[in-house]
Amino acid sequence: ETEKSDKPSPPLDVSVAFPQASPASVFPPSVSDYYRFDDLLSPEEKTLRMKVREFMEKEVAPIMAEYWEKAEFPFQILPKLADLGIAGFNTEGYGSPGLSITTSAIANAEIARVDASCSTFLLVHSALTEPEYGSDASAVNTTARKVEGGWIIDGQKRWIGNSTFADVLVIFARNITTNQINGYIVKKNSPGLKATKIANKIGVRIVQNGDILLKNVFVPDEDRLPGLNSFLDTNKVLAVSRVMVAWQPIGISMGVYDMCLRYLKERKQFGAPLAAFQLNQQKLSLMLGDIQAMTLVGWRLCKLYDKGKMTPGHASLGKSWITLRARETVVLGRELLGGNGILADFHVAKAFCDMEPIYTYEGTYDINS
Repeated sequence: ETEKSDKPSPPLDVSVAFPQASPASVFPPSVSDYYRFDDLLSPEEKTLRMKVREFMEKEVAPIMAEYWEKAEFPFQILPKLADLGIAGFNTEGYGSPGLSITTSAIANAEIARVDASCSTFLLVHSALTEPEYGSDASAVNTTARKVEGGWIIDGQKRWIGNSTFADVLVIFARNITTNQINGYIVKKNSPGLKATKIANKIGVRIVQNGDILLKNVFVPDEDRLPGLNSFLDTNKVLAVSRVMVAWQPIGISMGVYDMCLRYLKERKQFGAPLAAFQLNQQKLSLMLGDIQAMTLVGWRLCKLYDKGKMTPGHASLGKSWITLRARETVVLGRELLGGNGILADFHVAKAFCDMEPIYTYEGTYDINS
């Protein structure tokens, strides 16, 4: 077995496929804010947005296609990712920054603009879904039985992000005494805990999703989450999560538009840049219009949440509608790149594939609608 090098990978060379191209590892400038959404942001929000954007473009963009192809997580980015100070987003305490939901969403979108997997890594990793219960989340079979000094957890979980390497897992389980859904912290290497990587995914391949088996896993009393006592509490978690997840496709769409516009300006056919043809301009305008609409819906959703006026229906409509529009946007983007639109090297195909799991998780389109 060959030794793995700690040296950074060389920039992707796409010159054979497209001699006129900028290196794919050099992410294009952000040009999708046509309605000047940035004017609505506070100075602090703008500063954080640019800080996250710079990190993602400089540190993450050059290596993402390689790690997406290998379906491995680039752990070397974690120290600098942690230095951004956004992990935990709007959670208060426990080392989290306690950002507003708006600030959290903006940072999340900037991450997803370059790579959806990094966004999912930070955002989606609680252990609720099971092999037999996805959309029917309230029917979980994993059980928690009270014993002296703690709880015994038995059951299975599926599709849990980061579960193969996480130090801490948040497990949703049914309290067999009350028949209510409770939350429990299960620590890495607990006896009876096993996590296995799910292979062969077509999207967010960098995220290490896993199957979790819990067999007589002991959890001490202090590791039961006191604020999670029923599925009503679980729904509160899901509502916030759906707001944040709704901003992932906004970021993905922004990145796809940025990449497509540069590509069409550089790529020449029939003696002219592809951007000069009105057929392509129409597709770009459709993409740009969708991005403005998605952004403003996401913005309004955040403001409703901040004012305490957001309902589960607001969150569900936002998540379902935005992901539907984003799905259409990335399809247009992939189409604009022609044959190169099926290569992960140009990032658009990667974003096209990454959009599918985001369209599906945190409530499918059908469940949310």
